[in-house]
This record gives sequence, structure tokens and C-alpha cells, in this order.
Amino acid sequence: MMKISEVRDLKSEELHAELETKRRHLFDLRAQAVTEKLENPRRLTAVKRDIARILTVLRERGEESIENYQRHLEAVSHRK
Repeated sequence: MMKISEVRDLKSEELHAELETKRRHLFDLRAQAVTEKLENPRRLTAVKRDIARILTVLRERGEESIENYQRHLEAVSHRK
């Protein structure tokens, strides 16, 4: 779990990368929850809160089109 001070210390590019990582992790945790293989259900809440913290800091910095930027990063990563 990330603290808000840790999130604020990261650069915007790092925040976008961390956001993508956290969203993929959340997807994996949800898949585990469906198949009943999730050992610690609190991890779902912790990851959601981390995502919210990252989005909050990005919005505080005046970032717009966060979702569009995420889609762009995803498209670029698939091309490699």
C-alpha cells in the first residue's frame, strides 16, 4: 500500500506507469476472487485505494485525459 506522500514524490510519467501496473494487479486480484483463490480479500481494497490516490495526485497536478493517456501507453506497450 502506497502512502500519499510517496505518490506525490513520483513524477507524472512514473505515476502513469504505476497506475497501469495497479490496474493490471486489480484485474488479476478480481480474477482470483472469482475463482475463489484469493487469499487476502483486503488486497482488493488496498489496490483500489492506491489507484484512487494516484488519480487524485494526477488530477491535482492538472492532468487531463488521464484515461486517454493510459490507452496510449497500453497501445505503445503492445506494439513492442
